[in-house]
Amino acid sequence: MADQVTINRLRRIAAEIRLLVVKMMGAGKAHHFGGSLSAADMITALYFYGMRYDPKDPKWPGRDRLIMSKGHSVPVQYAALALLGVFEVDELFTLKKLGSRLQGHPAMHLTPGLEACTGALGEGLSYANGMALAARVKGLNYRVFCVIGDGELHEGQIWEAAMTAPKRELVNVKAFIDRNQLKAMDAADSSKCMDPLVLRWESFGWAVQEIHGHHMGEICAAIDWACAQESRPSMIICNTVKGKGVSFLENAAGFHNAPVSDEQYEKAVQELEANLRQLEEGDATAY
Repeated sequence: MADQVTINRLRRIAAEIRLLVVKMMGAGKAHHFGGSLSAADMITALYFYGMRYDPKDPKWPGRDRLIMSKGHSVPVQYAALALLGVFEVDELFTLKKLGSRLQGHPAMHLTPGLEACTGALGEGLSYANGMALAARVKGLNYRVFCVIGDGELHEGQIWEAAMTAPKRELVNVKAFIDRNQLKAMDAADSSKCMDPLVLRWESFGWAVQEIHGHHMGEICAAIDWACAQESRPSMIICNTVKGKGVSFLENAAGFHNAPVSDEQYEKAVQELEANLRQLEEGDATAY
């Protein structure tokens, strides 16, 4: 169980990760700002609280795995891995440059700390199931965490994987949905309504919780709950805000994959730096 000191530390890390995401993306080039920022809190809680992970040995066989199924949001994972020390923070600023290890979608053959090549939406949960089965075959007890976008829920492969995990009793699969309510161009439910989402996953045989996806205490408690499940795979539905932390990016579908101007970039950095200072000064009202 995370105490308040731990929660405050995690909130500061999440704020630093958001700032790094915006700085590594910069101005004038299209990037996936929205979905990277909405996932920052859950990624922070996983890497810096919930996962059994040794950044000095990212290939340790007993490590917990994290699959970023919504692969376009991998910059937030890069920021977390850099802060952990898997690679240098300075490398973040090579994002999407020719020859860089940090591509716009996960390239596990290039980047230490990545577990799967994702980005064709809908594949990540199947990856997670396969890794969970591999743990059983190898006699290992690692857990597989999978972060899914709510737009991905329109992909049929997600629901094939949803049926498979309970059928195979893959209790070591712990999944998150980043439910920021927006996909590439409009509302996530504009073409297919996924509600009631909790009941939908429960009907497939999953243990399910729905939480505030930016409340660090709730996220940590949900991770504890998921890791305690011993009879079913677990799903945590995180209600989030796309572009969280930057006023003009929040709830703006147009910044799913788009550039920001120099002026917008400066404004975003100023807002995120101000929030980080608030957290460092112990302001409980900061996000």
